[in-house]
Amino acid sequence: MESAVEELMPRLLPVGDCDLAEDFDPTVPPRTPQEYLKRVQIEAAKCPDVVVAQIDPKKLKKKQTVNISLSGCQPAPVGFSPTLKWQREQVAHFSAIRQPRPDDEEGWKKFCLGEKLYLETAVQVPSDDSEGIDYVQIGFPPFLSIVSRMNQATVTAVLEYLTNWLAAKEFTTELGRWLYALLACLEKPLLPEAHSLIRQLARQCSEVRVLEENKNDEKVSALNLIICLVGRYFDQHDLADEET
Repeated sequence: MESAVEELMPRLLPVGDCDLAEDFDPTVPPRTPQEYLKRVQIEAAKCPDVVVAQIDPKKLKKKQTVNISLSGCQPAPVGFSPTLKWQREQVAHFSAIRQPRPDDEEGWKKFCLGEKLYLETAVQVPSDDSEGIDYVQIGFPPFLSIVSRMNQATVTAVLEYLTNWLAAKEFTTELGRWLYALLACLEKPLLPEAHSLIRQLARQCSEVRVLEENKNDEKVSALNLIICLVGRYFDQHDLADEET
């Protein structure tokens, strides 16, 4: 039996018979290494080969396992369930406010500027003030929660889409906010495509500025800011305004 146990659990530190004094007492603390090893051998010999845990069945009955069903949601009480029409409207609205794909130019124009500007229609005023702001119609501002999730490729793509919009449409406050935010997200040194793009943006802003008749118009200040950032911050000095 002992040899079989040794095959399963070989001795890591084989110890032979220890030469001990005749007055060795295993009940007192060991005085030498040999006495310590002998005490270990004696204690090991007293341990049973198999130990069976004593479990009280009465204690198990007090802690029953709880089975939780994960098959589905609890059905709504009578009168609490929304109509299918309402659910479809919410899905459509939620789909509209999600960020478009990076290559969806028209989707980004609607997202940033709103359907009012994109479709050149009037904003539908909500009948109930509790409904809040309809960003789908007026456009989403460049919230930090939005722009912080945009990588450099998306930033460059959206900046290009809005620069194209500026070339075809008028300059608006909503457009100015987004152009400023996107410039703030551009990392230096600029990638070649971003370098060409911001130069195009500055030139386009200068062309819009020439058409303004009132130098005190808010649009002029916004256009000046964009041209300044491109020329002075992004080191496109040939595009920067000179003091007159």
